[in-house]
Amino acid sequence: MPLFKQMGRKDDMPRSIKILDMKNENPFVKTFTLDISLGARPGQFVMVWIPQVDEKPFSVAFDDGKKLELSIAKVGPFTEKLFELGVGDLVGVRGPYGKPFEYEDDEHLAVVGGGYGAAPLYFLAHEAIRRGCIVEFVVGGRSAEYLMFTDRVEKLEGANLHVATDDGSVGYKGYNAGFLKELMEKGLKVDRMLTVGPERMMLAVSDLAREHDVPCQVSVERNMKCGFGVCGQCVIDDSGMATCMEGPVMDHELARSQAEFGKYHRDQVGLKKEW
Repeated sequence: MPLFKQMGRKDDMPRSIKILDMKNENPFVKTFTLDISLGARPGQFVMVWIPQVDEKPFSVAFDDGKKLELSIAKVGPFTEKLFELGVGDLVGVRGPYGKPFEYEDDEHLAVVGGGYGAAPLYFLAHEAIRRGCIVEFVVGGRSAEYLMFTDRVEKLEGANLHVATDDGSVGYKGYNAGFLKELMEKGLKVDRMLTVGPERMMLAVSDLAREHDVPCQVSVERNMKCGFGVCGQCVIDDSGMATCMEGPVMDHELARSQAEFGKYHRDQVGLKKEW
């Protein structure tokens, strides 16, 4: 969408939305159910605003046309304040923004999630199965307590759950990309790979996609502030590409052509942070 049109959308103004429910996914993550549907698609994000605190971007964990779910980890002052809120409290929400995942009907998909990436990938799997796809859902975490959404995935007809943990406390001992590699060496064939998580993990999935000549999409997250390509906070070295407009979901070859993908990103003041 052209920039001058997108900036004029009604969705670019925060709306006060009631929190309907809050669920603990693990000791670090809560899923907030909000009283709104934004028509979001898997891979897109929204901006959440707490007045007099800040506004932050979050991937959409689910949007069923009636309510919106966001799975959020407590990692800083904003999310600490968010976790203090309760059912019935209001937050500001605007969006959705960014490009979603793309795939074809009836494909065999491998979706690979690390950490919090399981949430938007569950949304993806849910929608893909409705379009006749078979989904290999490969999820990883440091240990059993870091896993999330595995119970939801197990209930999806058409999804095969594969769990990996770094310490072997559940499922395969090792990284999820390594687990997928072993599955493919044993004969698993897929039409497309879609991944969300740490960039080094996504780079490993991209390497595997190249090895097997399979299309692949990755979700590149940066410091989104405006959502429509004006502020420059989420641009990538050296291209200056705004991830809120050209991503967060993009073809893995486009991501790999960016100087910083899988190597580093920049924090809110522009300092390099190695992955």
